[in-house]
Amino acid sequence: MRQSNTLVPTLRDDPSDAETASHRYMIRAGLIRPLVSGVYSYLPLGYRALRNVERIIREEMEKAGAIELLLPSLHPAELWQESGRWDEYGPELMRLADRHGRAFALGATHEEAITALVRDEVKSYKKLPLTLYQFQTKFRDERRPRFGLLRGREFLMKDAYSFDATPEGLDASYKRMYDAYEAALARCGLTFRAVEADSGSIGGTDTHEFVALSAVGEDTIAQCAGCGYAANVELAESAPEAAAPDTASSAPAGDRFPGGAIVETPGVRSIAQLSAFLGIEPKRIVKSIALLADGKPVVALVRGDRELNETKAKRLLAAANVEMMPEADIAGKLGSAAGFIGPVGLKAGVAIVADEEVRGMGGAVVGANEPGRHRVGVAADRDFRVDRYGDLRTAAPGDGCRRCGGEFRFHKGIEVGHVFKLGTKYSEPMRATFLDETGKPRPYWMGCYGIGVSRLLAAIVEQHHDEAGIVWPAEVAPYRVHLIQASARDAAQTELAERLYAGLRQTGISVLYDDRDERAGVKFADADLLGLPLRVTVGKRAADGVVECKPRTAAEPFELEAPELAAYVRERLFR
Repeated sequence: MRQSNTLVPTLRDDPSDAETASHRYMIRAGLIRPLVSGVYSYLPLGYRALRNVERIIREEMEKAGAIELLLPSLHPAELWQESGRWDEYGPELMRLADRHGRAFALGATHEEAITALVRDEVKSYKKLPLTLYQFQTKFRDERRPRFGLLRGREFLMKDAYSFDATPEGLDASYKRMYDAYEAALARCGLTFRAVEADSGSIGGTDTHEFVALSAVGEDTIAQCAGCGYAANVELAESAPEAAAPDTASSAPAGDRFPGGAIVETPGVRSIAQLSAFLGIEPKRIVKSIALLADGKPVVALVRGDRELNETKAKRLLAAANVEMMPEADIAGKLGSAAGFIGPVGLKAGVAIVADEEVRGMGGAVVGANEPGRHRVGVAADRDFRVDRYGDLRTAAPGDGCRRCGGEFRFHKGIEVGHVFKLGTKYSEPMRATFLDETGKPRPYWMGCYGIGVSRLLAAIVEQHHDEAGIVWPAEVAPYRVHLIQASARDAAQTELAERLYAGLRQTGISVLYDDRDERAGVKFADADLLGLPLRVTVGKRAADGVVECKPRTAAEPFELEAPELAAYVRERLFR
């Protein structure tokens, strides 16, 4: 493509709202432009790179035996009501009504649509296993779109769905998709981890996230240096720390307070303030957090130096929705006071769940459910009941792996893919069944497999850039070669550049030909910003048939005889 004939509006300065390298460079390189917050147009080079990512994923899907189709973006509310998600999904689901008042949603995900299709078209076990996939625009009303393509309201996604007759068949389909994702992400040049994760609003059981390592990522993953276990911090299982040696009857602050006493703590609301006031470590305090689980009041307990993991609380409570209780509701629902909640003396009917580390705490400090007061010398199961224990804490630095005792290391990352074993979560409520060998109807065993294609493109740029611009991996780059004519007015340069442009294209090598009437310095700066794998400059030695080559990752250029260029490109960029 001639650069003079396409749309590559590069910018010298960073956009004022760009917080990440990918957002900054994709705007400056003229790959994308915002239409409104969280919604982007893909300009020619950005669209070519997007299509290259799509091609890589498509090839790996085909290798895994998946079949491509295309589903609608507009979904009738009735489908989501069948699955139960119309009310559960939350405000991110973009809802609308047609002129007749019929309710619809713009597809945030396609479990309902694909289940309805297969339910109507596939009736026999002889058609199974079946894996279908699509590339489709998704819509989610993000509360705070940010970071360019990393968190938007409209984005391109590849989603696949497997249908099997048995749980064992689902296991096999899941493994094929897992392996296909690893292959696709590796071809895209990403450094990533596949980690255990929570299924969120999609539902299901076993699930893994594919996380591209990046300091700007909104996900945190914990990885054991010993056995290699890795999980999203929402799910990471750390070994519980042994309880402090105090006996249940001893006071946490020495002999100043008798066990079980209520202590006046005026103005003390935070763990840090309470720790300083009583002269104790935060791990001697039990933190009480007021929650609403499917609308019902719950108090969750964790050690004072720990953070409650709401995802784990949701799993332990088997609740569809868990949220923090508004302060205004605490007195009425719990019989307590905000900042001084404790498990002793709560209203009847309030469920209490506790992290497993709380079970062995003796001589603990808890809120006294009255403003400005705390209770000391308290022990679980002696002074208050716990309805259920479990792992409720967020894994933190210093924690050990539950599986082998090794040390956890923490990394930030960008979720670019997610695979789920849905089981019969959708097939049963939507009555999607097939006839087995005996003629009996059975629900499909389903899997769901998603890759955020547009987010993946941004993640690649996050991992592949330098101070000058993007550094594209060869398979993803919009073009493999950036051919630059140093002077548009030099006849020898024009003749050689045109010949090379035609010759490279004839051999199937994609070329962006900078034939603009611009200064060489402007062209070189744009070339570094655009980041194509190889820059070929037709310059002062054009009359001798010699060009200058500079791989984007190289510090210095080298000279090459023009007839050797195509073979060099083939060898270097198509291995």
